[in-house]
Amino acid sequence: MRAEYADAPVSLALYLGAYLVQAAEDMPWAPAGALHRRFIGWTRQPPEVQQRSAATIPAEPDRHERHQAG
Repeated sequence: MRAEYADAPVSLALYLGAYLVQAAEDMPWAPAGALHRRFIGWTRQPPEVQQRSAATIPAEPDRHERHQAG
């Protein structure tokens, strides 16, 4: 994607931002920072840093944990 949008970095950020919003709605338990790094944060890093960095997003909490939280 970085190469595809090389001449349009703002367009890439907007495109990925839309998916970030959708992911945040689908996974409200996921830390916002992890989602940001996964969807948008990598676009501002040099390619060699991007390969070393992996943002992890926790799995969906099971039904018992969700019931206790809500």
